[in-house]
Amino acid sequence: MERGVVAIDTTDTHRDLLREAGTYAAASDAELVVLAFLDESEYEADVETLESVGEVENVNYDTGAVTEAAANEATEFAAEVLDGMNVDFRTVVAVVDDKERGTRVIEAGEKYDCDHAFVVGKSRSPTGKALFGDFAQRVVLNFDGYVTLTMG
Repeated sequence: MERGVVAIDTTDTHRDLLREAGTYAAASDAELVVLAFLDESEYEADVETLESVGEVENVNYDTGAVTEAAANEATEFAAEVLDGMNVDFRTVVAVVDDKERGTRVIEAGEKYDCDHAFVVGKSRSPTGKALFGDFAQRVVLNFDGYVTLTMG
């Protein structure tokens, strides 16, 4: 592995996955791209809140602060998990709805020239996958490289 993309959330399962990715990266002197997701509806609500506060205070707040806060949280999480592993990483935030997560992992893998993806999947019935799509399945079928999948 030369570079891996790790799709994370701040759960114990994602912590374990990130630690596993860190082990791979340390053994092969590879870099990790830590991809955090910011739910589109939460992002829009936070932007509205910033704009409302700005109107009251007569100040114009930068809406980039919302994604910056998410990036800082993901960076702190990754730094804690990867502490002592001597692994270089960069944090990337994607504002998405649930249906776009798999596509964003694939896009990040292409953009940052990653040859390995690490994702946490959810158990779904075949009907659930057909109706709602499946994030992990999309990555497994379309990522151009190795995929490590754990179920959460």
